[in-house]
Amino acid sequence: MDLKPNDTPVEKWDNIIGEAAGPFSFNIREIWRYRDLMGMFVKKDIITYYKQTILGPIWFVLQPILTTLMFVLVFGNIAKIPTNGIPPILFYLSSLTLWNYFADTFNLTSKTFIDNAPIFGKVYFPRMVLPISKLISGLVKFLVQFALFIVVWVYYIVTNHSIHPNIYILYFPLILILVGAISLGMGIIVTSLTTKYRDLTFLVAFGVQLLMYATPVIYPISIASPRKQFWLWLNPLTSLFELFKYGFLGNGVVNYSWLLYTVVFSFFLLLFGFMIFSKVEKRFIDTV
Repeated sequence: MDLKPNDTPVEKWDNIIGEAAGPFSFNIREIWRYRDLMGMFVKKDIITYYKQTILGPIWFVLQPILTTLMFVLVFGNIAKIPTNGIPPILFYLSSLTLWNYFADTFNLTSKTFIDNAPIFGKVYFPRMVLPISKLISGLVKFLVQFALFIVVWVYYIVTNHSIHPNIYILYFPLILILVGAISLGMGIIVTSLTTKYRDLTFLVAFGVQLLMYATPVIYPISIASPRKQFWLWLNPLTSLFELFKYGFLGNGVVNYSWLLYTVVFSFFLLLFGFMIFSKVEKRFIDTV
């Protein structure tokens, strides 16, 4: 290479690792380049999670069945919580199917930094790949459990005339998107904070359990007084669960004002989560 006395060679790099341009920068193109790695993480979550168990992936279906039967016994037969004419098995199964998607995704994404610190300290890849892979694997598990719900749902449609699915069932993709956005947003906020405040890891499981009781999972919102309903509607998941049950079961409350609130809440929650995650991922290895 011919160089003049004051010239220096300019090296060109395929990838340059550095700080993001700002708190809201989110390189989708870079994440897409690592889609094979994301697929590997999804496969690991789905296949290897139950690899050492006897029943294996059957647990995907067995868990909601056992939980539903327990709910029928405890909340239906003992506590006598009404289900507004919907067969208890179908009522609880519908709620649990959607709730498991939220809870599993939130729990897994909330441990992103803590569980993967050794990997992050050795090799570079977009850190957001891991939370997104948890979201996708959670969606796959949801679809398996949703197939079980559909089988039970069709059975009761044929044998029980109190089930009235309607056009609101078309909101199903929107419901999945918003539940996924809320769980991902909450998860990446918690995992970002746990790099400094480890106490949060002990509160997550307890907090998720409390949130379930603040969401119409084991009861219809219509049984609550108007004052209590207001506080329940403040939970952004409430409008999604009620819309889901109304679309598939014909029994629930559809409130477009609260649904709009959920959409706005989900957007800003996700935006805030990306901002914190982007800031923490640059220096988290020093505190984990």
